[in-house]
Amino acid sequence: MDVIISLLVILLGYLLGSIPSAYLAGRWLKGIDLRRYGSGAVSGTGVYYHVSRPAVVAVGLFDMAKAALPTWLALRWGLGLGIALTAGLAAMVGHNWPLYLKFTGGRGHSTIMGIMLVVFPRGFLWLLAFMALGRLLGYTALLSLLGIASLPLLTWLAGQPVEMIWAGVTILLITVIKRLEANRQPLPPHGPERRRVLMNRFLFDRDVGVREKWVERGPN
Repeated sequence: MDVIISLLVILLGYLLGSIPSAYLAGRWLKGIDLRRYGSGAVSGTGVYYHVSRPAVVAVGLFDMAKAALPTWLALRWGLGLGIALTAGLAAMVGHNWPLYLKFTGGRGHSTIMGIMLVVFPRGFLWLLAFMALGRLLGYTALLSLLGIASLPLLTWLAGQPVEMIWAGVTILLITVIKRLEANRQPLPPHGPERRRVLMNRFLFDRDVGVREKWVERGPN
């Protein structure tokens, strides 16, 4: 029975994560499809630039909650930390590759925060500090990546269970895959330009050097 419940909680995590709150905000508030704007990501950044800045708060909180809920339920039902983390990670995967939008989603930062808020609040504060510093310096994507990359080390130094360390590694892996995949945006065919775009995606989560040219693009 525990195996069935565990699988259902993990499935719930993916289905909840797939709820595209940023896309819905764009449709309800502006009548637009965020996948045609900016980077094409269904994310809070898209809402900020193309829909409504106040709506970013509601979208961010909802995205945190949809990862926090299955994580908390798994712990509440005594399924163990491993299943709780797996359910939260399933929500992150659902957010990044949502079932309801043909697997075109966001970057998963809010879902990571939701997981950390339940299982490792210090990790939540750690990532929040990196994001805030990145916002202040104008390098949000780069500082967010550094925060996520350092999460496994932080959990190890904090004496967290091995499940937490592996969850941090998995979060980093999912983040890198999503950045490089970029919702299946086409890459230059070969050569230095292709390498440049991949490096930009990895470090800055965009294809071009100037951030504004990327996030403020109109329908594409």
